[in-house]
This record gives sequence, structure tokens and C-alpha cells, in this order.
Amino acid sequence: MITSCRCVAIAGSVLILAWLAALQSASSQTTAAVPAKTEQVPPTCDRAQFRVLVDVGHTAQAVGARSARGLPEFDFNLRLAKEIDERLISAGFGKTGLMVTEGPAQLSLTRRVARTNSLAPDLLLSIHHDSVPDSFLQKWEYEGSEHTFSDRFKGHSIFVSWDNPIRSLSVRFARFLGLQLKTHGLQYTPHYTRSFMGHRQRVLVDAEAGVYRYDQLRVLRETTVPSVLLEAGSIINRDEELLLDSADHRALISAAVAEAVENSCAGMPSRRMAQPKR
Repeated sequence: MITSCRCVAIAGSVLILAWLAALQSASSQTTAAVPAKTEQVPPTCDRAQFRVLVDVGHTAQAVGARSARGLPEFDFNLRLAKEIDERLISAGFGKTGLMVTEGPAQLSLTRRVARTNSLAPDLLLSIHHDSVPDSFLQKWEYEGSEHTFSDRFKGHSIFVSWDNPIRSLSVRFARFLGLQLKTHGLQYTPHYTRSFMGHRQRVLVDAEAGVYRYDQLRVLRETTVPSVLLEAGSIINRDEELLLDSADHRALISAAVAEAVENSCAGMPSRRMAQPKR
């Protein structure tokens, strides 16, 4: 009786082992039949080929707005644009260009649009500094001279044109820029949405990033590349003028621009590389 039971136990063990082996074989075949997942490679940025054109708003002959202390907007624009240009180059965007235009207002706009379209960069960023409508201005005396100011508004603003032929990429870069400025602790001004701005009232298309729609701006509307205009802050505001004169503050803006360009570049083919070879 003992021998017979032991044989049954052995026979049962053999059957169980054979069954487990069959299961393992079927499992391995099923695993082999399922294709391996392809690892998603994150988009990268070819900094060496990606070209940014930094446009200095206004000209030495048509200086734009005046600051609360009487300084021309063009000087603020030129200084910040140069620092952004240097920051981008040091970040590896070696083909970044600085565009300084001469001449009266309308002629300079025609020239900068033509030059931008001829150079065909991957991105155009036009640098400006903001003021306010004349009705908001007040008088004050600074260093023995009378000037005008308005401390009512402060903060930057970003503009895109719905008429730009590559609007989606313009809006994409504008959003990246606004979010990076926000990350660096900078706030946009909401006053362009208010009715008291009259014909200067704008539609806020991205409330998180501070992006406004300004279709009529020629440098945004007539250019054939993704184009964004940055009003870096209000120089007619006495405190913000001093802030914009600070190297540390301008460094925050330059860093935000460089990071936004990096984000925009990733996954976006260079226009030059995308063009067919001749």
C-alpha cells in the first residue's frame, strides 16, 4: 500500500511539472508576440542652427516714448536687446542676430519688416518699453527739470498678431515667454483689457502668460516668420523705470527669453534646415 501511494504521488508530481512547463512555454510565446514599446525620445533643440532675430524697437531718430525721467525709450530697448542677444549667444544660439534700424518711424518699420523677411529667422522678438496714454500723465520735477509720469500701471506685456501667417508658432513662443517671465517672479500688466484704454484696449488671449492680441502692429503682421513683441515694463512709472535700469532685473528678463527660446526651439525644425536645398 505504501509503494502504490508513492508511485501515484510521483506520477502526480510529473504531471504537475509538465503542466507548469507548458504554462511557461505559452507565456514566453505570448510575451514574444507583444511588440516592445518604443521609448518616446523628447524633442531636442538644435541651438547651433536655430536663428533668433532680436529687434530693437524704434530708432535713434524716432526714439519712441520718454521715461519718467526724460530718457528715450530707444536707449532702454537697445540696452536690453543687446543683453538678450548676448545671453542667447552664450546659451548656444550662435546664429542670433541683433537688428538695429535707422530712420523715421514709418520708414524704419518698412525697413525692419523687409529685413526680417529677407533674413527669415526662426523667431523674431521685438523689444520695447511701455508708456501710457497722455490722459494719464502727471507732471513732476526731477533734477531741476519738469517731466511727466504715471505710476498707475506697471508690469510687462506680450503681443502677437492674428494676421501673422505663422500665428500658431507666434502664440506658442509668446506663451513660453510669458510663463518663463512668470517663473522668474515677473508680472504682466492687465490694464490693456480695460475699457478706459479706448483704442489701445487689447484682447487678452492667454491670461496665464499675459499674451495680448495686437493685429495692427506691422512688425508682427507683415513679417512672414513667428513674431512676438515684448513690452518689458513701463518706463513712465517712476519706480519701474528704476527697476528696468537695474542689471539684475534685466538679467531676469534675458534669462526668461533664453529659456522661452529653448522651449520653442525644441520640436520646431529650423526654417533654414526645412528649406529645400538648391
